[in-house]
Amino acid sequence: MRTRAAVLHETGRPTPYQKSRPLQLEDVELGRPGRDEVLVRIQAAGLCHSDLSVINGSRPRPTPMALGHEAAGIVVEVGDGVKEFQAGDHVVCSFVPSCGHCLPCMEGRPALCEPGAQANNQGTLLGGKRRLSREGIHIHHHLGVSGFADYAVINKHSLIQVDPDIPFEKVAIFGCAVMTGVGAVIHTARVPTGSCVAVVGLGGIGLSALLGSMLTGARKIIAVDINPEKLKMAESLGATETYNANDPEVIQKIRKETGGGVEYAFETAGVVSAMKTAYEITSRGGTTVTTGLPHPDHHFSFPQVTLTAEERTIKGSYVGSCVPRRDIPRFIQLYKQGKLPVDRLLTKTLPLERINEGFDWLDQGQAARIVITM
Repeated sequence: MRTRAAVLHETGRPTPYQKSRPLQLEDVELGRPGRDEVLVRIQAAGLCHSDLSVINGSRPRPTPMALGHEAAGIVVEVGDGVKEFQAGDHVVCSFVPSCGHCLPCMEGRPALCEPGAQANNQGTLLGGKRRLSREGIHIHHHLGVSGFADYAVINKHSLIQVDPDIPFEKVAIFGCAVMTGVGAVIHTARVPTGSCVAVVGLGGIGLSALLGSMLTGARKIIAVDINPEKLKMAESLGATETYNANDPEVIQKIRKETGGGVEYAFETAGVVSAMKTAYEITSRGGTTVTTGLPHPDHHFSFPQVTLTAEERTIKGSYVGSCVPRRDIPRFIQLYKQGKLPVDRLLTKTLPLERINEGFDWLDQGQAARIVITM
């Protein structure tokens, strides 16, 4: 069958993207779902910095590639071996498929699935297949999803069935922003009730981490960003203090306010300077967690002695250390109960034709979460 898809042919085009148009809407060939694969009619897909990182070249991926990984839709057809889904099911995509058989999966760490990581790096579905092409040339899949499209073929291990009573533009963000941000707090860091927390970088993931900190009962939640509007949003969501990261004394002010630093600091911007701020405002004995994905050539340095002398911890968090099939339904139930108001992160919706314009807003820090609706 044929479908529209937003295809990236080269990385590093200059901003504004509305003018340089790195993503081209193309009619492409989409193969039928093979074994363990599902045809999904995409209804909504969020714009995420993981997409932007591929567009600007800081996250190297093979091209041409059909982008989009934070998506939700309706099952249209299932391939052989698929018993978990049927036509009409509502699904959310997970951007790391979990094979269930490698050592990390068996240890309950599907975010580190080894075949999943290999497939994502190579631009294929789990199992090594590609179902997208144009004029006989293969188009790579983005993180096993390629959700900026009308239809997508996706491996069953990248899909989670969800209740059909939540609008697609809201439920889509559970697949990345919510899972990563909330998961980093409750799974990676395991923040105890009454803790003092800071979030550096207030995009969709950072604001989700803020909501996750609220959920754990943190006594103090400090929000740090360079954008005053995002600081206002953080305050409206429950941040107890906000600081502009451009303030040259921001680190000293936070350490003074907290009596030596926060117990848990989350870096969600994917920028070395943000990671430095997060580490510097972490207290003795505290934990610094990063969900950011900077360019592989960018390095973060710190005084090594502080790890030992201050018993400090630095942790990475991928997919929020979540088990998607377990955690996404749980997070959705918390949302329904009013305990996780992630719908407030949705800044605006756009049609697929305006996707490059949406990435300009994301690049300029003008939105928490923009969702493309099909």
